[in-house]
Amino acid sequence: MIMEVGVIAASGYTGGETVRLLLSHPKVNLNYITSRRLISKYFHSVYPNLRNISTLKFEEYNIVKVKEKCDVVFLAVPHGVSQDMVPELLEVGLKVIDLSADFRIKDDKIYKEYYKKTHSHPELLKSKNTVYGLPELHREEIKTANLVAVAGCQSSSAIYALYPLIKEGIIQTNNIIVDSKTGSSGSGAVVNEGSHHPIRANSIRPYKMTGHRHTAEIEQELTLILKSNKLQNEQVKVGFSAHGVNLVRGILSTSHVFYDDSMDVSEKLLFNTYRTAYGEEPFVRLINQKVGIFRLPDPKLIIGTNYCDVGFQLDEHLNRIVVLCALDNLVKGAAGNAIQCMNIMCGFPETSGLEFPGYFPL
Repeated sequence: MIMEVGVIAASGYTGGETVRLLLSHPKVNLNYITSRRLISKYFHSVYPNLRNISTLKFEEYNIVKVKEKCDVVFLAVPHGVSQDMVPELLEVGLKVIDLSADFRIKDDKIYKEYYKKTHSHPELLKSKNTVYGLPELHREEIKTANLVAVAGCQSSSAIYALYPLIKEGIIQTNNIIVDSKTGSSGSGAVVNEGSHHPIRANSIRPYKMTGHRHTAEIEQELTLILKSNKLQNEQVKVGFSAHGVNLVRGILSTSHVFYDDSMDVSEKLLFNTYRTAYGEEPFVRLINQKVGIFRLPDPKLIIGTNYCDVGFQLDEHLNRIVVLCALDNLVKGAAGNAIQCMNIMCGFPETSGLEFPGYFPL
């Protein structure tokens, strides 16, 4: 079965990356892409790497046309926009995969705290058919979802690193520190002073040391793991800090977590913990080598791919575990995870369209 698919707001970085991946998907006919400012322009005029590959043109968004042409629609609109588009898309019977933050947070009060906006459809936040789009944690729920809210890129990198340790009850959960470094494409395609090349280049720029929006996602998802372990009154608390670095793509998040003296923590225990969690996952790799140049996760090795690399170091001096996670913010942190969710929703092989292994050297 071939699925008819559209991408709304396909001119931005996440929308464009979604188009790039869908064009080579064996089970998809991508026949509708939109942009408000580029109507009738060829997609390859914005993404010239796809010359002679795509003849798609940007169209105007129209709900009637979406219904006629699509079974599944990806929304790559800015934060705060999709919440007013999603209800009518669901009403006409479409499956919706939203790459914005509008439906990631289940509690509308927490959403307002972090996004400074009252959510226009809080009933959808709590709906069982609205699922947080992280396949490795929510695969079964995604299978029957009508609306998937794709996880944020930096929150994904933290959750992938920490989920196994929390699931197995190895670490303290009220003092987790996550230090994340991200490339410039994470700021989107719209130019601003902070992403201007003379400002961004040759810099490690702290830009959100406290109160980062992705903190809410990380705490929400990891707290759910505690509750699944019947620790109903426990709450994960995360201190998240973000830096912009001199990369276009890629995230490296370093998490510092601590364990009690009563815990018998060893490298063998940690290896087994991560292998149990991710051993059967097609896109999460445990990187913890004793030899070679790339002994721990490095964004260089996953650029353009849907892989997520996780590794750790044990610090017995402080009862500390340092966990590193590297992923491409536009693929596993956005478009790739979105398509992985679509594959699950539609009953396709989960790896379809996502098996590109990347380049080395790069």
